[in-house]
Amino acid sequence: MATFKFNGNATHTLGVELELGIVDATTLALSSQSDAILDGLRSHDPLCFKHELVQSCVEVISGVCDHVGEVRDDLSGKLNQLNQAADNAGTRLWWGGTHPFSMWEDQQITDDPRYRSLVTLLQQMARRLVTFGMHVHVGVDSGDKAVMICDRIMQYLPMLLALSSSSPYWQNQDTGIDSYRSKLMEGLPTAGLPSLMRNWSEYVWLVNHMIQTGFINSIRELWWDVRPHHNFGTVEVRVCDMPGNLDHACALTALTQCLVKMLNDEIDEGTYQFDCHPMMVRQNKWRAARYGMDARLVNTLDYQVVPVRDAVNDLINQLRGISQDLGCESELMAVGELTTGPSWANRQRDILHQTGEPSQIVAKLSAR
Repeated sequence: MATFKFNGNATHTLGVELELGIVDATTLALSSQSDAILDGLRSHDPLCFKHELVQSCVEVISGVCDHVGEVRDDLSGKLNQLNQAADNAGTRLWWGGTHPFSMWEDQQITDDPRYRSLVTLLQQMARRLVTFGMHVHVGVDSGDKAVMICDRIMQYLPMLLALSSSSPYWQNQDTGIDSYRSKLMEGLPTAGLPSLMRNWSEYVWLVNHMIQTGFINSIRELWWDVRPHHNFGTVEVRVCDMPGNLDHACALTALTQCLVKMLNDEIDEGTYQFDCHPMMVRQNKWRAARYGMDARLVNTLDYQVVPVRDAVNDLINQLRGISQDLGCESELMAVGELTTGPSWANRQRDILHQTGEPSQIVAKLSAR
C-alpha cells in the first residue's frame, strides 16, 4: 500500500486556484482556446497557469502566500497577463460557475493523458463537467489535524456555497438552482461532501482502498468539497462556485482562512471529534445550492432555521478577532458586504430579465 506523507505547514499559509471560462469576444459563447491563450503568455509556468479538463477553461494559481493581501497582489498580476493573452487570442475570461448558454457537447476535451483517462473512466459524467470553481488551500501542521478540520468545517460549507453561488444557468436554461455547478459536481463518484474520517491513517487507508480496487486512478481524483492535500500540507476547500470578481474571491479566501484557524485552535485546546450530524450538512448544502443568498439554513447547535445572511454576519463577528491576527480584517468585513446585495446568480438573472439576451449576461459581467 502507498503511504502519503503530509507536508505540514507551521502557519496558515494560503494558496488560491481560480477556474475561468474562455469565451469568444464576439459571440460570447465558450471557446476552446486554452492552448492559444497559454501559448500566448510570456511565461507559461504550469505552477501559475494550467489547462483544465475542457479547453474552454483555464486555471490561474497563486503562489504560497502568508495573507489575503498577498494573494490579491499575486493573482492581480497573473490575471493581467492572462487577460492580455485572452485579448490577443480574440477571447474574454468568464467569471461564473457555469456558462449561461453554451452546450457542454460543443466543448473539446484537453489532449492530456490524465484527462483522457478520466473520460475513459467517467464517460459522459466527465464530458459534461463544464464548470468553473474556486479552491482555497490553508496550511495546517499535521495530517491528523487536516482530517479533523475537514470534518468540522463541513457545517460551514453551505455558507461558502451560498456566498459564491453563480451558476443558475445550464444548457441555455434557468435551472431554478443558484448553484447548479454543485449539483453537476455531485454526479461524480468522488465529489460532494467527503466521508467522515477519524485520522490521517484512516484517510490513507481509504485512498489506497479506492486505488487498489480501481475506483479511482490516483489521489487527485478525490473531488470532495473539502479535502486534505498531503503535498501542500493544506486543507483544501473546493465547494465554492467561481465568484464574479477578484474582490469577492479574496473575501471568500479570508473567510476560509479564518475558519481553518478557528477550528485549528479549537483542536489544539481540546474538542470533541465531530459536532454536527452529516444529514444536517447535506440539508443545508441543498438549501444553499437551491436558494443561494436567499437560503434559510438550520443552525447546527440549536436547530433553528435562520436566513443565511444573518448566519454569515454572526460568523463574521465571531471570526473578527482571528481576522485581525491573520491580517485580513478588511477582506473578512467585505464578506458582510456580500450579504447586502444580490448573489451573482441573481445578478445574471436580472441581466437576462432586463435584456432578454443570454449573451448580455456574459457581455456585461465579463466586461466588469
